[in-house]
Amino acid sequence: MAETAKVLCPDKKVLIPVPEASCSLADGCEAEAFRRFRARYPGHTVVSYVNTSVEIKAQTDVCCTSSNALKVVESIPAEQPILFAPDRNLGAYVQKLTGRTNMVLWDGACHVHEEFSLEKLLALREEHPGAEVVAHPECRAYITAVADFVGSTAAILDYCGRSDAQEFIVVTEAGILAEMQRRYPRKRFIPAPPDDDTCGCNNCVYMKMVTLERIAACLENESPEVVIDEQVRRAAERSIRRMIEIG
Repeated sequence: MAETAKVLCPDKKVLIPVPEASCSLADGCEAEAFRRFRARYPGHTVVSYVNTSVEIKAQTDVCCTSSNALKVVESIPAEQPILFAPDRNLGAYVQKLTGRTNMVLWDGACHVHEEFSLEKLLALREEHPGAEVVAHPECRAYITAVADFVGSTAAILDYCGRSDAQEFIVVTEAGILAEMQRRYPRKRFIPAPPDDDTCGCNNCVYMKMVTLERIAACLENESPEVVIDEQVRRAAERSIRRMIEIG
C-alpha cells in the first residue's frame, strides 16, 4: 500500500527496489482501457484486487486482497451490481461462492496461476494418494474444483498447519514452498507442475527480479523513490481505506 504511506508517514520516502518488477495482473489492466470498460457499466460498484496500479485503485470504490475478496463482495448489497478487476479467476471464484449473477469480470489473470496443468495435477495426485491439494483462488476454475483447500497464501499456510495430512500438492507460486518447509519441517510439500515443464512457469518472473542486492542498494541510495500525483493518490487512498474498514 505504498500509495498511502506518505499520508501516514509524511516525512518518509516510499522506495521501490526494482521499478520494472511489475505484475501480470497490473500490466493487463491499463488505466485508460479500464476507464472505457467502466463506462460500459454505469452504476456498478468497482472492486479491484490490490495487484493493480495506483491509477486503477483511483478508479475503484473498494480494494480487496485474496484473503478478504469474499468479505468485501459480501459487504455490498446483493442487488448492487459489481465490476470486479483485474483477476477473472479470483472474481469467478468469489462469484461461485456468493452465487451473485450481477458481477462483471475484467478479463485479466496472473501468469503463474494460469499455467498449472489439470492433467499433470491429477497424475501427481495419483502418485501421492495421501496428499491434499491446496490452491490459490487465482487458479483456473478446473484447478480449484479439484482442490481440497482453496485460499490466499496466508490461508494456505495456516491450513497446512491445521491439517492432519503429511503431504501437500501446492498449486500457487513456488516461492511459498520455502516458508511451508520452514514452518512445518515434518511435512512434505510438492509443487504442482505447469503445462510446460521447461519454462519454470510456476515461478513469478517479476518477484524473482527483486533480489537482496537490489533491496540493499535501494536502502543505501534511498532510491528509486515512488512519486504519485496527489489527486490520484487521494482517490486511490479512499478505495484502500474502505477495504480496511470492511476488514
